[in-house]
Amino acid sequence: MTIIQDLGEYRSNHLWMKREDLLPFSFGGNKARKAELFFRKIDEGDYDCVVTYGSGSSNHCRVVANECFRRGMKCFIICPEEASETTFNSIITGLFGVEVTTVPVSDVHDTIEATLSGLREAGRKPFFIEGGGHGNTGTEAYIRCYEEIAEQEKQLGVSFDYIFHASGTGTTQAGLVCGQLLKGDEKTTVGISIARKLPRGRDVVIDSIRSYLPEGFPEDEIQRNTVFIDDYTSGYGKSDGRVKEAILFALRNYGIPLDETYTGKAFMGMGEYIKKNGISGKNILFLHTGGTPLFFDALVKGGELSTL
Repeated sequence: MTIIQDLGEYRSNHLWMKREDLLPFSFGGNKARKAELFFRKIDEGDYDCVVTYGSGSSNHCRVVANECFRRGMKCFIICPEEASETTFNSIITGLFGVEVTTVPVSDVHDTIEATLSGLREAGRKPFFIEGGGHGNTGTEAYIRCYEEIAEQEKQLGVSFDYIFHASGTGTTQAGLVCGQLLKGDEKTTVGISIARKLPRGRDVVIDSIRSYLPEGFPEDEIQRNTVFIDDYTSGYGKSDGRVKEAILFALRNYGIPLDETYTGKAFMGMGEYIKKNGISGKNILFLHTGGTPLFFDALVKGGELSTL
C-alpha cells in the first residue's frame, strides 16, 4: 500500500497525493504495480524470457527489464524509432541486459510477432506483455489500487470528490473506474491524456473497462464515469511551459518530482481542469504514477527548468 500525502490547500480545494512513485521497486510507479501481477503469472508458468514494447521514455520497459534481470530472464523490447530518444529511463533499462529492436512504428506489430515466433522456434518460452502493461492484468492492478484508496479514505476520515491521474495506454484509468463502479462510489475520476486524443483515447479506456467488468454491466454507468481529457497534450513526450511550471511548483512546494512526459502533464492538466470548471471546496486526490528518472531529463535539456 502506498501512502496518501496531505498537501493542503490547492486552488481553493484540499489536495492529497497517492505516492505510487514510492512503490519499493525500480523507482515505483503504476508500471511497478502492474508488473507485480504480470510477474506472478510468469513465476507460476513455464516461461524463460519476456517480450514487450515501449518507447525510449517508457517506465514500463524499465520496470519489466529490471524484473527480468533479477530472475535471470532475457528481456526483448521492441521500440518505435519515432520515440527512441535516449532518456534516463532508456539508460537504466540498458543496465539490465535487454535486447532492443528499433523499428518504424508501422512495423511494431509484425516485429513483435516475428520475435515471438523466432523465440518459440528456437525452443524458448516467451511471455508477452503488451506495451504499458495493457490488458486485464493491468486493469486488475488498479482495481486493487482503488480498493487501497477506499480503505485509506476510511483511515483518513476523508472522501475524495475527484481523482486525477495521467492516462496513457489506458488500464490505470480503466482499473480506477472499474474499482469505483464495482463499489458504487460517487466520485469523479479524471484521466488527463499524455498523448492520445479523443475519441480514440477514451475508446481505448472504455474497451478495457468493458473487457474487465461482468457482461451486461450498465453501459450508461461506464460512459458517465469515464472522463478522459485531451486538452493538455501536444503528443507523447512533448510538453510546454505550463508543464514545466507545474513541475517546478510541485518540486518547490511539496518536494515531489514530476516529469514532462507523464505526471507533470497530468498535474498541469488537473490545475487547468479545476480552473476551467470552477471547482472549489472539494477533496482532490492526485495519483502520482511514477516516472522519477524522467524528472532528470527535464533538468538536462539545456537547463530549461532553471530558466522559468
